[in-house]
Amino acid sequence: MQLSNEEEDYNLSLSKFESMLKTNKVLFFDSEEFEEIILHYIDMGKAALAKKALKLALDQHPKSTGLKLVQVEMLVYDDKLEIAEKLLNELYAIEPTNEEIYIQKANICSKRDQHEKAVEQLKIALKFTDDYADVYNLIGMEYLFMDNLELAKESFIKCLEEDFDDQSALYNVVYCFEFLDQNQEAINYLTKYIDKNPYSEIAWHQLGRLHYGVKEYENAIRAFDYATLIDDEFLGAFMEKAKAYERLKKYAEAIESYERTIELDDATSYALLRIGKCHEKLGNKALALKYFNKTVHEDPLLDKGWIAITDFYVRQKNYQKALFYVNKALAIDNQNRLYWKRFASINKQLNFFEEAEFGYRKAVEFGDYQLDTWLFWVDILQFLGEFESAIQTLLQASEYFPEENEIEYRLAGLYFMIQDNTKAKFHLSNAMRLNFDNYIIIEDLFPVVWTKKMVQNYIAKHKKL
Repeated sequence: MQLSNEEEDYNLSLSKFESMLKTNKVLFFDSEEFEEIILHYIDMGKAALAKKALKLALDQHPKSTGLKLVQVEMLVYDDKLEIAEKLLNELYAIEPTNEEIYIQKANICSKRDQHEKAVEQLKIALKFTDDYADVYNLIGMEYLFMDNLELAKESFIKCLEEDFDDQSALYNVVYCFEFLDQNQEAINYLTKYIDKNPYSEIAWHQLGRLHYGVKEYENAIRAFDYATLIDDEFLGAFMEKAKAYERLKKYAEAIESYERTIELDDATSYALLRIGKCHEKLGNKALALKYFNKTVHEDPLLDKGWIAITDFYVRQKNYQKALFYVNKALAIDNQNRLYWKRFASINKQLNFFEEAEFGYRKAVEFGDYQLDTWLFWVDILQFLGEFESAIQTLLQASEYFPEENEIEYRLAGLYFMIQDNTKAKFHLSNAMRLNFDNYIIIEDLFPVVWTKKMVQNYIAKHKKL
């Protein structure tokens, strides 16, 4: 690719300057050359070289306003705000119509968290600038700092009206729409933007994301298609398109898009995992397992990869292997309630009841308050003969489910088991009031209790009422 004359001049100035530093010869540069050299080093994060260049520049051009404004920028960067402000006031006395003075004043105000004052300075800069887009963008950022998303959005829109190709403003305007929960308005805005700028892959990608967010998956895919047509290496658009295909259960198309992301960049564990899940949905079990294994090979610390293999083996009813892999996931995240619940249910299937009880206990400890989790836990405690612990667990569960017949029937059965007939009858009455037909829970879970004549009579008496 051929460089423009400006780029060639810039590269030449930079080479000349660096050559001068190596030889200790003092060469002449005009002030604009120095400005570009200094700003280059600032952008590269090479502060020491930027300062060296600035010192040489001011030696050669002590009255250059442009260089003094660069000096202000560096002072602000170093948090030397008072010195920067003093220098700005001196420059203001010389050039009161220089917009860069107001931009740097705004920068100082912003550093001091005086964002409203910063906006005031930037609005003055608008009167003198030729680069409206840049100033509107800066105003938008100040409004973002103030959490005034509506005014920020307006500023970024004005910026884009001045400069269609300002990608940061485009991202920011979409961010504002989304933060304000104005997804449909954002879609309308981007549609109009694309009418005027149809080759903006960023706009198409953002439009696709917004359609995806409101579950318009076909429209999302169409937008992502345009983004990838404009830029056939747009990894993010291929990834988002694959997710939309998954939502539509078009798993073969999703796999194709995920594979494209792997062609464009190194394989990510996320893409490998999703390809595995898509193959599993298509019934390609061997391929699914292959990709799940690739996932954990790519990122051994990705717990979701190990869980995918766990769930795969659970569906195959191979609980021994499932247990091995769920333990791998728990070794990475041992505070995940969903993993503990899987651990418990797998151990239950293997008749490892003490381990299953431990798993359900940990699941609840880490925030799983689903009714079935409580009930599975209690039923195992009962099976292990730990009636008192089972009762205490059910009483805890009843705080979350105060009118749940399945809890009441179990409490009744357990109180009968420990010969506390008064409490047993109380909970049995409650249970039958809530759902009489579910008394078979007593028959299924407490056969010893079910055969008691007192229990049979109590149920029969309730049936007549």
